[in-house]
Amino acid sequence: MTRTPTLSPRRQTPILDGWAFAPVPLPVESDWEAVIEAGTSITLPHTWNAKDGQAGGDYHRGRCTYARRIVAQSETEQTWVEFDGVNSSAEVFVNGRRLATHDGGYSTFRVNVTDHLVEGEGTLLVLVDNTPNDRVYPQQADFTFYGGIYRDVRLVGVGDAHFALDGHGGPGVAVTPALDGLRAEVALEAAVVGAASAVRFTIDGEGSIVVPVIDGAARALIPIEKVRRWHGLRDPHLYSARAELLAADDVADLVEIRFGCREFAVDPQRGFQLNGEDYPLRGVSRHQDREGVGSAVSEAMKQEDLALILELGATTVRLAHYQHDQRFYDLCDEAGLVVWAEIPQITVFLPAGVENARDQLTELIVQNRHHASIICWGLSNEITLAGAGEDVVAAHRELNDLAHSLDPTRLTAMANLFLLEIGHPLVGLPDVMSYNLYFGWYVGEVSDNDAWLDNFHATYPDIAIGLSEYGADANPRYQSAEPAKGDYTESYQALYHEHMLDMIEQRPWLWATHVWNLADFGSAGRDEGGVAGRNQKGLVTFDRALKKDAFYVYKAAWSRDPFVHIAGRRRTERAEDLTEVIVYSNQSTVTLLIDGVELDTVSSRRVFRFRVPLTGDHEITARAGIHSDTITLRKVDDAPDAHVMPTTTIANWFDDADLPNPDGYFSIRDTLGEIKQSPDGARLIESVMDAVATSRGEVGRGVEIPSAMQAIVDRMTVQKLILQAGGVPTEQVAALNAQLNLIAK
Repeated sequence: MTRTPTLSPRRQTPILDGWAFAPVPLPVESDWEAVIEAGTSITLPHTWNAKDGQAGGDYHRGRCTYARRIVAQSETEQTWVEFDGVNSSAEVFVNGRRLATHDGGYSTFRVNVTDHLVEGEGTLLVLVDNTPNDRVYPQQADFTFYGGIYRDVRLVGVGDAHFALDGHGGPGVAVTPALDGLRAEVALEAAVVGAASAVRFTIDGEGSIVVPVIDGAARALIPIEKVRRWHGLRDPHLYSARAELLAADDVADLVEIRFGCREFAVDPQRGFQLNGEDYPLRGVSRHQDREGVGSAVSEAMKQEDLALILELGATTVRLAHYQHDQRFYDLCDEAGLVVWAEIPQITVFLPAGVENARDQLTELIVQNRHHASIICWGLSNEITLAGAGEDVVAAHRELNDLAHSLDPTRLTAMANLFLLEIGHPLVGLPDVMSYNLYFGWYVGEVSDNDAWLDNFHATYPDIAIGLSEYGADANPRYQSAEPAKGDYTESYQALYHEHMLDMIEQRPWLWATHVWNLADFGSAGRDEGGVAGRNQKGLVTFDRALKKDAFYVYKAAWSRDPFVHIAGRRRTERAEDLTEVIVYSNQSTVTLLIDGVELDTVSSRRVFRFRVPLTGDHEITARAGIHSDTITLRKVDDAPDAHVMPTTTIANWFDDADLPNPDGYFSIRDTLGEIKQSPDGARLIESVMDAVATSRGEVGRGVEIPSAMQAIVDRMTVQKLILQAGGVPTEQVAALNAQLNLIAK
């Protein structure tokens, strides 16, 4: 069929139903019926790892086939297919002919199918591949790499003259505001394909200007007098820029982009500043997946995540560890959340993946540089786990330069592994950086976070430092009257975050802090804390149905909405005669009532502690003004076994057992540093450390521990290390102690 060139405004049609899916690679000439015969009918978004990617252990990583019949938008216009996210690599075919490939599972890409449809129709077949390889990020990380076409797909119809659709998945129009006091000057640039004479730019329906298309581009400057600034949660004001492509007097294409006008800076002593005001960035990180659906999340699920972040009162969100759905950046723009956006260059540097990292960073920036919420481009996360040689540094220098060339208005950032020496060249390479610190969970004590950050700030006072990750796993099934590191209790997680929040408040020079994580998320390599395939550091559960007590620690600090929350509500049966009841609230005074009778009134900030006698069944109510919360408690003879993680019974065994501790010989009660003074002890400790590393899943492979970190580890006793690792049978503990008893001090 001969197609007549034409002018046509853009049309976008979602194509989410009518897809066929087969969990195997099929011949590229397969039609829809063949794919259905080998598989099933599905609706997008879709991932084939919704279940196995969250069950722990191996999950299906390979090539699968998607197919759908498509029809041209019209006989007279071009038809493109736009994919919002296909993980991890995609090959796109129409009627058996390969038209495009795309490596990188989190960004938008488009394919022009116009000339490959027959009589305006055809079979769109997509081979999707999440097979492990050495060239496409991510490959090793603490989250599941869900395979599939897990975001929206649409047909885009345009005339032969249109704004570019093949520019790294971007909108074809760039908007860059610059502020000078009460005035803004907005630079607009459009990339044009085909015969068009001019582009008409308009901002909020006013200030229209028509500029010619020269060498495929149109550029204009439009002033905004008395500009209204985008100012975070207080006033997230957005403007709308409209670009109309003109051919004679006809509008051939149009694109609308929302943007905000704001200035920001980072000061090593004062932290983050927005529009000249101190604006502490305190918030959480977010993974996009959800229990039972994997990465194929719905609009309602995105809205629910946004609502949780806003309920906390957070001012920022780190959208980790990859480019998120365009819709979520829109939601952050509208809500006023400051965003750290990043690419999935993570954990282990891939020499063969340097080009892919550049491609993914280019797509991230080109597709998202209009978003007012985004203030930095993250170059990598914990990339030095297996080493940080000159090739790693050189690749990051190139990425840093690339980011600045594509977008000179924003900062570059890195999230450094807590094992990275503070004097390493990577620390000062980007504009700003943060560390992922897990003292008090993986290693050391929670107070080591304070000392570590203070040491950095004193040593490098001119370098801005942030806290990009910190947290502790918690399974709400597990509770304790005496919470301890490594017990996976909701109780310890809350106690940990109480300390971290206090620590952060005392250090306003931290330019940004992000709790790890908003919600539990899928991590196929994990099997710990009573649940396989899951990282449980979330403030809420994987299904978002339960807010852990730690959620309310932050709500008490950040939110202005009055509330009272009694912690420990899932520890209903308690063996102690006098129990502690903890209340979190953003009110200044809380009164506790037992069975309707006032027990005590406490004035405090955020955390209110009460000593409550238990004799039977009791109704416990906390009140602050008109706000209240109520739980029930019951006195029992023994705490329920269900409250204790099976591996933490080792802790009780340690307390009860009389393990040999002969004079002049080592035991598990000695520190690693002491034992390593003996050559025989050093060899034994090396085997213990290998076992601890492998207990943390694939992210523990190949870890190099620098001297500063090793000093902290060496202060730990073997007993504490074993408790922290979890899952070590008591027989093995006894055997290890016996081996140590043979080594003289």
